[in-house]
Amino acid sequence: MDQKNSAREWFMEGSRYDLLDPQSDKAIEAYKKSIILDPTFTAAYVNLGFIYLQKEDYDWALICLRRVVELEPNNPEAYNNLGYVYEKMDRLGSARQMYEQALALNPENVEAIFNLGHISELEGDYNNAVQQYKKAIEVDPNAVSPRFFLALLYDRHDMFDEAIQEYQGVLEMNPSHVNALFNLGNLYVQLGDYRKAINFFERVLAFDPNNAEAWNNLGSIHEAMEEYEEAIAAYQKSLALNPFQEEANVNLAQNQYRQYLKNPDESKKDEITRRLHFVLSINPQKKKAQKLLDELMEEKK
Repeated sequence: MDQKNSAREWFMEGSRYDLLDPQSDKAIEAYKKSIILDPTFTAAYVNLGFIYLQKEDYDWALICLRRVVELEPNNPEAYNNLGYVYEKMDRLGSARQMYEQALALNPENVEAIFNLGHISELEGDYNNAVQQYKKAIEVDPNAVSPRFFLALLYDRHDMFDEAIQEYQGVLEMNPSHVNALFNLGNLYVQLGDYRKAINFFERVLAFDPNNAEAWNNLGSIHEAMEEYEEAIAAYQKSLALNPFQEEANVNLAQNQYRQYLKNPDESKKDEITRRLHFVLSINPQKKKAQKLLDELMEEKK
């Protein structure tokens, strides 16, 4: 078997390891053997580079993906991938250069246009970011990422109507886009439309029932609507998924304390006290927890 065929065999072996155990040392070794046998095997460099990216070993990711650019200087995707490594290293100028090179090779490369928009956003250039995201959407109206990031940008600048429109556009293309659903839920909370907010968080949970943050937010909405039983149930589900959430623990304690004041029960009071002590053991500076604990202690006297 010649070296190139052997290289392909090792590449397939690396792919199998990569599929079964992402970031595994066995996958890395297999891809490296593939490259040794065939130093021009770009797919092996790409896969190896992305493993290093996932491991946050950016120096090695840079070496691998630079090699892809050397081997395929007319491949826009190679420049996009290399630009992403520079972006993760906070070398935004170098990232921009790579994305611009990808765009020079293909002026309608949606990924490069979108990436340039993201660089502008990171650099604080709001207007250019909007322009680039809109350009990416214009080139490919079915591209989800530029529309979602445009919605995020509007959202961060409190342009609620524009953000809602873009999030809805994302959901038209992908009804199970959990982040768009989640962000719409938060937007409607800010707008005071709690019923719509509940609807969106319930849709998040239909796709991702283990989303502890969504359960906590749902609890907060029910609490704002004075639906305290529903709030407690939501907080409890949130904490069953992640017991270490400070805010959810305090929120549950506050609602349980409200119940206790209506129907004093020492066992319930002890449970609330233990919960607050737990929060303060995680974060002694949690003022809401300390204030509620002080109220409980005062009430004992």
